[in-house]
Amino acid sequence: MTKIALITGANKGIGYEIARLLGEQGVTAIVGARDEERGRAAAERLGQPYVRLDVTDEASATAAAKWIEQEYGKLDILVNNAGISGDITAVTPSTASVAAVRAVYETNVFGVIAVTNAMLPLLRQSEAGRIVNMSSELGSLAMAMDAGSPFWDANIIAYNSSKTALNMITVCYAKELMGTSVKVNAVSPGYCATDLNGHSGFRTPEQGAAIAVRLATVDDDGPTGAYLEDAGVIPW
Repeated sequence: MTKIALITGANKGIGYEIARLLGEQGVTAIVGARDEERGRAAAERLGQPYVRLDVTDEASATAAAKWIEQEYGKLDILVNNAGISGDITAVTPSTASVAAVRAVYETNVFGVIAVTNAMLPLLRQSEAGRIVNMSSELGSLAMAMDAGSPFWDANIIAYNSSKTALNMITVCYAKELMGTSVKVNAVSPGYCATDLNGHSGFRTPEQGAAIAVRLATVDDDGPTGAYLEDAGVIPW
């Protein structure tokens, strides 16, 4: 039976590559995107379905889940890929505005909860449900406090803390779903050249997508509640 996947923010960048790579494995990879024109165009290029999904709008997530239920009756894979970097011009945490931090959390944190909660009944219908949350090395508390880490100077309060929060969200869902067919993991794609960072990353979106695809299709012996990159486990 064909697996059904939903990838949020899949009209470009890493999300698009995740959808493409899953499609190459025979998965029906639904392109979830807020912008209908861009979302439909991406889905057409991929030969995949599209559903409008604004992760910051619970009603949008509920409507997307209803559409998936009507079309497919289940969901096997959810990749919470949509994310924003927010205002990174603040030099220090003390110069960041609360409004700017809140805006990042709306997408990177609350959006993940809204979409996951909307899709979870469908994931429970799968024989092997998989949730993959796109995190970052910048969410690692251990690496953030390591003066020898390349991330020491990247003290971006909104984005970094949102990914730390996402890691705990991953753990919380993994604990709730322990013993079920649904596995939940957080992954870091590495520093990829995308719109998120002005295409300054040294990895390609395809390279960044690989770890998400691996966890989206992991077998029953695979991990749950883990924080992973290509090279292995990332310290919390």
